[in-house]
Amino acid sequence: MAEVVNLRQARKNKKRAEKEELASANRHKHGQKKSVKKLHEAQDMLSKKKLDQQKLDKDK
Repeated sequence: MAEVVNLRQARKNKKRAEKEELASANRHKHGQKKSVKKLHEAQDMLSKKKLDQQKLDKDK
């Protein structure tokens, strides 16, 4: 026989889990030192620049 589930409690538990996941991501994002943030930004910009350099022009 199937287990009886309270849908209200299930929705609340799901919402709590989603909030915790978002909070964890925000703690990771905002809990870094300024120098580490700048390093990550520089690495992202460098990788984007390298990717843009490797693109082929379709106009030619």
